[in-house]
Amino acid sequence: MANNNKPAFIRQESWRYKRVKPAWRRARGVTSKMRKEEAGWPAKVKVGYGTAAATRGLHPRGLQERLIHRLSELEGLDPKIHIVRISARVGERKRLTLLDELRQRNFHIANPGKKEERPVTPEEPEAEESPSSEQTQVTSATSETEEVTEESSEPETMEESGEHETDEEEEDK
Repeated sequence: MANNNKPAFIRQESWRYKRVKPAWRRARGVTSKMRKEEAGWPAKVKVGYGTAAATRGLHPRGLQERLIHRLSELEGLDPKIHIVRISARVGERKRLTLLDELRQRNFHIANPGKKEERPVTPEEPEAEESPSSEQTQVTSATSETEEVTEESSEPETMEESGEHETDEEEEDK
């Protein structure tokens, strides 16, 4: 894996002016502080900041990334060595078949997408919603019965509550 201790190499004065983009350009001015490498200025690009040849160009997971467009391009790829990125030009139908095949072969997928499984059919949500709505009705009905039983332990009329208070006063004496 690559060691990410590289500074962000930004163009001189890009933080000061909107017209100067942060993409790296070599500082060339005669009095340029960045060219002279004065303290407090961003680092210049140098040979010493390069990555190891063994990890250069690898995916952050440490695997070789391959771009695929069709199933035939999976031949010769090893799931332990390669990570697969599906081309953006692939349509949804072919993408779903590719995703199924990639999962069967245990490949890492760099861009699986939000909806990895299958497209939702109109029949499935209706079937799922009706049992859940019945469950909410059943749970709400049970909670109402629990509230009624809790209230029944307290006296219901003023006369009963008055008798209860007098009993407490006699016990205090």
